[in-house]
Amino acid sequence: IIEHPAGGYKRIFESCEELAEPIPAHVTGVIPAWLNGSLLRLGPGLFEIGDEPFYHLFDGQALMHKFDLKNGKVTYYRRFLRTDAYVRAMTEKRIVITEFGTTAYPDPCKNIFSRFFTYFQGIEVTDNCLVNVYPIGEDFYACTETNFITKVNPDTLETVKKVDLCNYLSINGATAHPHIEQDGTVYNIGNCFGKNMSLAYNIIKIPPAQKGKSDPIEKSKVVVQFPSSERFKPSYVHSFGKTENYFVFIETPIKINLLKFLSLWSIMGTNYMDCFETNDKMGTWFHLATKHPGEYIDYKFRTSTFSVFHHINCYEDQGFIVVDLCTWKGYDFVYNYLYLANLKQNWEEVKKAAMRAPQPEVRRYVLPLDIYREEPGKNLISLSYTTATAVLRSDGTIWLEPEVLFSAPRQAFEFPQINYSKYSGKDYTFAYGLGLNHFIPDRICKLNVKSKETWVWDKPDSYPSEPLFVQNPDAQNEDDGVLLTIVVNPGASKHPAYLLILNARDLTEIARAEVDVIIPVTLHGMYKA
Repeated sequence: IIEHPAGGYKRIFESCEELAEPIPAHVTGVIPAWLNGSLLRLGPGLFEIGDEPFYHLFDGQALMHKFDLKNGKVTYYRRFLRTDAYVRAMTEKRIVITEFGTTAYPDPCKNIFSRFFTYFQGIEVTDNCLVNVYPIGEDFYACTETNFITKVNPDTLETVKKVDLCNYLSINGATAHPHIEQDGTVYNIGNCFGKNMSLAYNIIKIPPAQKGKSDPIEKSKVVVQFPSSERFKPSYVHSFGKTENYFVFIETPIKINLLKFLSLWSIMGTNYMDCFETNDKMGTWFHLATKHPGEYIDYKFRTSTFSVFHHINCYEDQGFIVVDLCTWKGYDFVYNYLYLANLKQNWEEVKKAAMRAPQPEVRRYVLPLDIYREEPGKNLISLSYTTATAVLRSDGTIWLEPEVLFSAPRQAFEFPQINYSKYSGKDYTFAYGLGLNHFIPDRICKLNVKSKETWVWDKPDSYPSEPLFVQNPDAQNEDDGVLLTIVVNPGASKHPAYLLILNARDLTEIARAEVDVIIPVTLHGMYKA
């Protein structure tokens, strides 16, 4: 395990300038001839407005990055999204819209009456789409987790328009982790007001590109609804699972207190982080629904408390659903440890903070589709290759115990990726991830989920991003392809950042494309062929 006493990681949480035009990168090694496309990534790029700081990792203003690969040559380009949050901050030279962990206050230059009225205009929800980018039809959208997505031009990185999903669907927001099928159909999940004003979660479906160029978003609809464990407090949901015939939704004890959100927000100056609370009694619940037709299956799957941000993959096998997850144990909210002040501490302090935080673990849970196939009290899972169990209890709940696929103290296998185009929702073998060392990203990992074998790429004082898998067009095996990751090496005199291309088989370096600008942290992204 690499140590970081020099604290170089602090540099990935610092503001940078956008670029006026793409800059050439210096390539070493040989880029595969078939790799012609763009790596698009998003993350925070502006961590303060004037002398007003943003406090949380998910607050900085959205910066879109692009590495273009063409005929063995590479260019790098980046631009800030022209969201309302960004444009208004630039105009007024202060934070105007409340972000995830930073509260915006009314303009101090206004008189007391206009300030009072500003307060009661209600909630202005942020459109700072700093988390991910994905295709809808023939268009590309940057997103965060609110109801606003931002249409972008993937070639010029220009901001095209702001889209409010509430105009088309009954959801309060949607995750930054949609599932996208081969034909371009998009599925996502978000909380909503269900029957008699109680909370629920809707799975939404956006169809593929339409004939006659109409916008697929206009044809989107709700497919199925999951109930909420608490009437006025939806759980925080960051991603969900999808197999060929089922949706998997995990309801964790990290709750959004909507009453607090709606009442305090307008009067007290709260932000999103202030509205989270934990329910230390409920444990963690798994929910299942069929896909076509969309119907909720009323099985009460329960397990001991964990939170989850990223699903790795799920698939059906012999009457069971296998669900692989990046979990964090307990009910303490991981986002409490992602304030910039925490992440920018000296190494020894960073390590101390991570000692108190929830512990990460890659786990496999298995859900039986027939909960009466054995006597109550007996293990329902008969898959030969897993030690995960499920037991029907006398109260009608099914208690789940996981199989641990990877576990090391304060070493997370996170930001998971797979060979998505071929193996999403199917039986698979390999997962790729970003290794977090006490929350600092410092290695690329590969995990064989069947044998639990692991591979690692790391270098001293080097901070990679989520690895994206791109399949070789002539692939024979699941891991025939490359991983693309952006590595920041702040101590390097000449080239402080580079696009790294690894062989997905063994994580050996194939090529790198170095640039002479530093690149701040990126969260998620996609490869556009």
